[in-house]
Formats: sequence, structure tokens, C-alpha cells
Amino acid sequence: MKKLQIVFVFLIIPWLVMSQEISTDSIVKEKPERPAFESSFLIDNPTNVLFNKNTLEIQMAHRFGEFGNTNDLGGIWGASNIRIGVTYGVHERLTVGFGTTKSKRYQDFNWKVALFRQTRSEKMPVSVTYYGNFVIDARSKNQGLFRNTSDRYSYFNQLIIARRFNSKLSVQVAPSVSHYNTVERTMRNDMIAIAVGGRYKISSGTAIIADYSQPLSEFMQNNPDPGISFGVEFGTSSHTFQIFVTNLWGIVPQENYMFNQKNTGLDKDQGNGQYLIGFNITRNYNF
Repeated sequence: MKKLQIVFVFLIIPWLVMSQEISTDSIVKEKPERPAFESSFLIDNPTNVLFNKNTLEIQMAHRFGEFGNTNDLGGIWGASNIRIGVTYGVHERLTVGFGTTKSKRYQDFNWKVALFRQTRSEKMPVSVTYYGNFVIDARSKNQGLFRNTSDRYSYFNQLIIARRFNSKLSVQVAPSVSHYNTVERTMRNDMIAIAVGGRYKISSGTAIIADYSQPLSEFMQNNPDPGISFGVEFGTSSHTFQIFVTNLWGIVPQENYMFNQKNTGLDKDQGNGQYLIGFNITRNYNF
């Protein structure tokens, strides 16, 4: 009986080993591609970048006044817009954040979710990320702007489709929907838009960046102008600095898509473009 048991064990072992090899070979873990961008923002639009769990990101965005006016030193002495914010990595696929902006005293609560990630094997050729926010206009009610509290609310939803083509070139396309609970009668409450942006590295820590935002919905009058921005990005392992020229003075995305009235100058009927200098700074802390 013992001999039969020993024979049975020797017969079954090769089958178990072969089954284990087949099982191991059939389960190949896909490695995600490196991030398409270095910063969580590409000038005026969010990117697909999410940081590791327990990463705190400090954000600062600044827009100077429009240059070309007299006695304002290229817009530096003019009116400015500033946003300071923080985001926190709840999970490697989820970040949540808060920011406060000078213009209209916007208080924004935002979140970003990684839906799909580009893989090195090209089985998934792009990364798909959802970005959304909820914004409160916190200006004083004494200005007579809002009848109801809900009139202060606006929302932004964007799907970011990004691809890292190689170690130098990354591109993203981002359709979006902006919504304001209350707008002027000549406007619409919703704005459908699309943005296209890219980044090209010229050295290990320096890249050329560009971003274009096109509103698609039409109002009865005073349609918003598209946004065009281009500049340079400098980065380290935990810090990113972007300096650029843009025709977008707003920082909260839906404000730009709904209300931008600074023309690009690309249309011959517009005359000279209305541009300003801006910069973004982000700094990460890992806990």
C-alpha cells in the first residue's frame, strides 16, 4: 500500500509543477507607463497625474495683469489673480483637494480619479482620468449678487485622455462640462468644451508646454473666447515650476470656459491679442 502511495505522489508532483508554471505564466501583471506629465496641472487644465498615497501637494497659481497697458511694467503692477490650494493622495488612484482663489473669492473642492492607466506593453495605449470640482462663490451677500445660497454654486467635470509617446513627448485631450447655477440671461448654464495640451522635454529638468481650450457651446451674445497658453516648465523630484504667457486670467477651470473675454488675436477682426504672464508652483510632501 505504501508503495502505491509513493508511486502516486511521484506521478502527481510533475503535474502540479507544470500546472503552477502554466498558472504563473498566464498571469502577467501589466506595468503602468511612467506619468505623462510632471505636474498635476498643465498651465490652465488639470493633467492625469496622481501622486502616491499619503502625498500632500501644495499648489500656488498666479496671474498678473494684461501687459501692453501703460505704466504697469508688463502687467506686474496691474490687477492680479491668485489661487492657493492643497491636494492629498487618499489612494494611488484618488486625490482630493481644496483651494481658495482671489477672483470672486472662489472656494473649490476638487477630486481626481485614475480610471485607466497607460501600460508599457501598449495593451492600454492611453491613460484616462476623471477630474471634478464643486465651487462656491464666497463674495459678500451685501453686493446683491445672489438671492439663494445655491446661486453661488458651480461645477466642473472633465475627462482627461493622456498619452506618453516617449521620454520627451506627452499629449492630452480633455473634454469637459462646466455648470453655473445662475448666469446672465444671455448665457447658458452649461458649457461644453475641449482642451488639447502637450509637453516636450528639452533637458532632464526642463520642458516646453502648451495648452489650448476651446468652448463649444454658444451663448446668445458675448461668447467666451478660447484660451491659448504656452511656456516653460522646470521640475525636480518634488517640485514643479511653470511660467507662461496666456490669455486666461481665471484659474478655476469653469470661470475660464464660461467667462473668458480676452481674445487671442488669431482672428484678424480681433486686433491684438490680450495676453498676460502667469506661473504655477507645486511642491509635494510624502508622509
